[in-house]
Amino acid sequence: MSLEELIAQADERGLAASGVACLDRCVPLLGGDDEALRPLWGTLAEGPDDGDWGEVLRQTREKLDAAGEAAGGCGAEEAELARDMLATAPLDRSGPALRQWADGCSDGALRIHLLLDGAGDVDLDAARREGCADGLSPLLAAELRRQTAVLELVAAHGAAGLRSALEVSTEGRRVLRAAVSRRSRRDA
Repeated sequence: MSLEELIAQADERGLAASGVACLDRCVPLLGGDDEALRPLWGTLAEGPDDGDWGEVLRQTREKLDAAGEAAGGCGAEEAELARDMLATAPLDRSGPALRQWADGCSDGALRIHLLLDGAGDVDLDAARREGCADGLSPLLAAELRRQTAVLELVAAHGAAGLRSALEVSTEGRRVLRAAVSRRSRRDA
């Protein structure tokens, strides 16, 4: 199934996990550490009415806003896309806003990886619609596979799939951090 189809069919937990995972992989651009989104991941184990999603999201925004300011606030396009993912997260973990946010996070994370890779002009909509990594740069293809894996894990295993989804995201964060470092050295 393509990434677009997986997002269209995902339940609320899957959508929230997809959005959080995309944001988690991009958290280094916000000055956040590896544990910055751990509390938000924790809210996903419960149903949307049982958790503290809204309150934890507010706290996460405050923490990452402060981290971004302390880091000097990067004006790069990649960091702006990551800030948009965080800013647009709905305080209610249900309804159409959640699907729109997950879709936007997917697109934003792919754009960030495209920019970091410097791979040129790629039709991201086609990649998401077709679910095919052929012809994509290695960094972008890996991000497409990670997004697909997170949605498949949560769809297949529910709350039990969250640990594996987090592991996929953690690996992606390391890869993004290395790509940012490599680009910084190149641009220096």
